[in-house]
Amino acid sequence: MTHGFRWLPSSWLALFAAFLLAVTAALVPLGSVHAQGAGGAAASEQSGGGSGEGGSGDGGTGEGSVDTALALQSLLEVLQNEEARQELVTQLESALDQSGEGASGEEGGEGASAGEGSGDEGVLSTEPRQSLGGRIAEFTSSVGENILDQVNAVLGSFDSSNNVFSGLGGDELGVLVDAFGNLFIIIAITVAVYLGLRLTFVPIFRRMGARAEEASIVRTVLLYIGSALMDIVVVVLAWAIGYAITLLLVGDYGQIGFRQALYLNAFLIVELVKVAIRMIIAPASGGLRLVNVSDAGAKTLYRILNVVVSVLGYGQLLIVPIVNRNVSFAAGLGVSAVLSLLVLLYLFVAVVRYRNPVADWLARRLAMNKFHDETENTDTPDERPDRMKPSGVLGSLIRLWHWFMLAYLAVMFVIIMTRPADVVFSTLLASGKIALAVLIGSMIVGAFGRAAKNGIRLPDELNRKMPLLQHRLNSVVPKILLILRILVTLAVAIYTINVIGLLGVADWLSSDRGLNFSGAVVSVALILIVAAGLWLALNSWVDYRLSAEIGKPPSSRETTLLSLFRNAATIVLIILTLMFALSEIGINIGPLLASAGVLGLAIGFGAQKLVQDIITGVFIQLENAMNVGDVVTVGGTTGTVEKLTIRSVSLRALDGTYHIIPFSSLDMVSNYMREFAYTVTDMGIAYREDIDEAKQAMHDAFDELRASEAGEPIIGDMEWFGVNSLGDSAVVLRTRIKTKPGSQWGVGRAFNEILKKLFDERGIEIPFPHQTLFFGEDKSGSTQVLRLRDVNRQEEREEERKAARASGSGSTSGRTPTEDAPPDADLGPDAGEE
Repeated sequence: MTHGFRWLPSSWLALFAAFLLAVTAALVPLGSVHAQGAGGAAASEQSGGGSGEGGSGDGGTGEGSVDTALALQSLLEVLQNEEARQELVTQLESALDQSGEGASGEEGGEGASAGEGSGDEGVLSTEPRQSLGGRIAEFTSSVGENILDQVNAVLGSFDSSNNVFSGLGGDELGVLVDAFGNLFIIIAITVAVYLGLRLTFVPIFRRMGARAEEASIVRTVLLYIGSALMDIVVVVLAWAIGYAITLLLVGDYGQIGFRQALYLNAFLIVELVKVAIRMIIAPASGGLRLVNVSDAGAKTLYRILNVVVSVLGYGQLLIVPIVNRNVSFAAGLGVSAVLSLLVLLYLFVAVVRYRNPVADWLARRLAMNKFHDETENTDTPDERPDRMKPSGVLGSLIRLWHWFMLAYLAVMFVIIMTRPADVVFSTLLASGKIALAVLIGSMIVGAFGRAAKNGIRLPDELNRKMPLLQHRLNSVVPKILLILRILVTLAVAIYTINVIGLLGVADWLSSDRGLNFSGAVVSVALILIVAAGLWLALNSWVDYRLSAEIGKPPSSRETTLLSLFRNAATIVLIILTLMFALSEIGINIGPLLASAGVLGLAIGFGAQKLVQDIITGVFIQLENAMNVGDVVTVGGTTGTVEKLTIRSVSLRALDGTYHIIPFSSLDMVSNYMREFAYTVTDMGIAYREDIDEAKQAMHDAFDELRASEAGEPIIGDMEWFGVNSLGDSAVVLRTRIKTKPGSQWGVGRAFNEILKKLFDERGIEIPFPHQTLFFGEDKSGSTQVLRLRDVNRQEEREEERKAARASGSGSTSGRTPTEDAPPDADLGPDAGEE
């Protein structure tokens, strides 16, 4: 069995990530348009205030901070744009007018302002409270207007898109050649040390990945942490060696130059970012890979991300600062845009080139999730059934995944061409946050999905003590995990909306309503978890008490009472859980309890039969009238008790019929399973038989029965009752045998079988119902003669008649009977024989 990390199981989540990235890139820069305008005004104010110092300086372009550079760039864009410049002038004039009004207001005294304030408060206090529909209408209207304003602002920013490359003058290449010439030694040393360390540790990474393939989850986590720490140590060690060599051998002793510091910092940051990517993709160790891709796919993905991170990282952290310092900020912005466009072009080619392999991978992941049992032994996609190919909306999204990415790249192109570098970085940062959130959410959802699919397996000893615990866990835990998967997905979506800025989710959660809502959600979740735990504990305890393999086997009464207790406790637990959950949500349960009382009273009057059922059921259990497994007769129906609830009993009759009988219909309960039982035998013999002989035969039959296996349930001697009745055709003899409860019917059948055999052997007649014709006798003892027909003689005469007919004779010797003559007429001269 292969372990390791495969924690990105769902293709729909990957599609969701691609779509969110595109939406993020489209909306984040829009939200920053107004912020940039405000920032530009603030920058211009600051520049205006310090113009004297700036004029007296020596340029200051190389020594200014990054924040100052961004502010100056924003001011430059505002001044270059005619509309923005006019708007800035208008804002400055308005601010000057307001400051003048404020001064005059102070001279006039504070009474007027106080009066105005109180007046405003009075107006606000009398303003009617807005309805929910009105607030929703205002919110949707403001959102629509905000989006329209942002779109118009972005479309208007295309007018200044040509200014991105206006700062490039051709001197940048020479500056970069000179800079990299100075950095060649330190670059060569750090890269050589890093590659040497990497080549040394790569076999170790591979061995750790191979061990993780067959390791347990705990060992796999330890191997994963160990490999990540070693990878980080390699980067830090290479950076430290390069830093030490720079301080000791390059330039002045004990000092490090601006360019060297830029390179070393860029090396550390970029390589640590690559370490984070390797921790997720793990191209050299499949057993430690967090995403479920093949080795070839992991290497290809890492190669693409390596290029992107290297170009953007070293470009923005090393090349652009050098150009800013030695040429101009405008040239630095142009170089940054060129580097970003090169990355976009590279990604465009990669997306188009790998669109089909990625679509196939997404389709395989979806197929493996839906048809895991059929695909786990399949080697190639062609061997999978056609019905596993995604279809419908999801299949279309899979086939068109690259269009989402191309849309994202297109939006990024617009941002690079129209917005400053800080907006580009904010967009990339927001996209990275969303991608990280989707990745973590995918890992959590995948882990929950696999846990729900694999189920929970308890130790054999625990299963023996609580045989139904594992089944109950596997019926409850998957539902809980499904809810958690939905909550994680919603959390990722909400986080994405917050990062985009479409809704202020973080601000709302920090408000009173948000805190109350989040607290209520957590409280309800804890209540449900505790309730589920109590339900499992209750049922497990009942299963433990009812287990025949642990201690003394439970009695029928104990089984019945524990079953009723489980049902009643489950109902009480559900009611209490519902009440606590409603209370945490904020619903006042006092009126609900009062309403429940009134409703219960109404139900008591309207459903008297139900109340009678429950009350009768309680007394039946208190009196121990019947238990599960007893054979009873209730309501004229005899059967085995299979289920007892608080209001009815369920019987299984001898023919298998299942009866549910409410307790209100019972007027008597006949239980055949209390302490002992009797099998009563009524044996009939003919009137001519000797009673003592029959009695001895019955005693012998009992002795034979008791000596056999069928006589094991017998717990007493046979009781001889004697002649019970004189029937129409038999003398009925009665006996009784004491047996264990529930065995009386089997013992009776075995006793009857032995009696029949002995009576047959001893010639004792067991009569069946018949009638005897008796013609009576007089006092002298004489009776009429019963004339019988001689069958053989009649057959001879019949043959003679046939022969006479055949010879054509019309008469025979003797008398010829007619067809319709009575039987006595055919007797002839010999009819008086007896």
